[in-house]
Amino acid sequence: MQLKEVYDARQRLQGITHLTSLEHSLTFSEMADAQIWLKCENQQKTGSFKVRGAYNKIKKLADAKQASRVVASSAGNHAQGVAYAAKQLGMEAIIVMPLSTPIAKISATEHYGATVVLCGDCYDDAFNAAMQIAQEKNAVFIHPFDDEDVIAGQSTVALELMEQKPDLDAILVPAGGGGLFAGIAYTVKQIAPHVQVIGVQGERADAIRRSFAGKTHVATDSVYTIADGIAVKNPGMLTTRLINQYADDVCTVTDDEIASTIIQLLERAKQVVEPAGATPLALALSRKLPRLRNKNIACVLSGGNIDVGFIHKIIEKGLVSRGRQMKFSVVLTDKPGSLESFSRIMAAQQANIISVQYDRMSAELTLNETILHIACEVSGTAHGKKVIDKLKENGFHILFDKN
Repeated sequence: MQLKEVYDARQRLQGITHLTSLEHSLTFSEMADAQIWLKCENQQKTGSFKVRGAYNKIKKLADAKQASRVVASSAGNHAQGVAYAAKQLGMEAIIVMPLSTPIAKISATEHYGATVVLCGDCYDDAFNAAMQIAQEKNAVFIHPFDDEDVIAGQSTVALELMEQKPDLDAILVPAGGGGLFAGIAYTVKQIAPHVQVIGVQGERADAIRRSFAGKTHVATDSVYTIADGIAVKNPGMLTTRLINQYADDVCTVTDDEIASTIIQLLERAKQVVEPAGATPLALALSRKLPRLRNKNIACVLSGGNIDVGFIHKIIEKGLVSRGRQMKFSVVLTDKPGSLESFSRIMAAQQANIISVQYDRMSAELTLNETILHIACEVSGTAHGKKVIDKLKENGFHILFDKN
């Protein structure tokens, strides 16, 4: 790969993709003890950076008259990127998606003009089916990350960043298959080698972190993270090589940190960001990298295609992790007035009860006891602790205390 390919990709993308904004956040800067800049690829065409690589690849094929039909496998952003690019260039696109793909994502991909084929229970099944379709229909398979032309397209994010904020000290990038991370790392090191490029993965989906640590390609047996956009067991061979050569570090964040960051982006920045796209800011806010204190840091918000049917679960998880919601159980004497006494204390402490479940069947209870399973809203961790302490002071036995 050469830097010229990245500049060529930018030329191909002129008038096709947005020059997404780089926004400074005073709030997040204070929280991270650094100067935080948000690269808003969640506002890109099709809702993510993926359209950059897909269009660059398909445009090259079209210019060389090497294909009239393309195939891809994806349950997310790559599907929409390929579908959009193919439509713009007058090509037929076939996208193979797992059977479990949400209807909203299928509809969005079809809206861009692609034919969607549902096959298999996971990405690997869809990938195998896509490869077979590509062979049968004499089509070109568009890989989501392990392709030089795709990487060159993703790398244009780096060109924009260095022009928008030439004095950056570090760039934090989501890492799944590695196309975006590899492209930014390679490009930045050609232009401004002093700028640190750091990849971010889910704690339990860390194949790239392991590959970087061992300086060899590593695939994991399983992945588990709410950041489905970077839940990749087997990163690319090409991307791994570039990352191991040009990146500065790879770190991980927890699902709780990701969920909390999504809520903070909604509340503080008015930005809708999918879990994968929130990982860079989650890392910055965690302060896990003391060397970045007081530095200018760009966080690449890689996408905003969060599933509406899933967002309420993420918000609830984020509220719990931030101490804004808590769940606990309390043992009551099963007699008139017990619930009223409990409720009076909760009200006095300004804790808003949002759900109550009675349990009289537990083997640990005596005949005159019942358990209440409570979910309530509080202002934060300190407030939650105060509520629990006040209940204990009044003789209530608390179980599963989360605070």
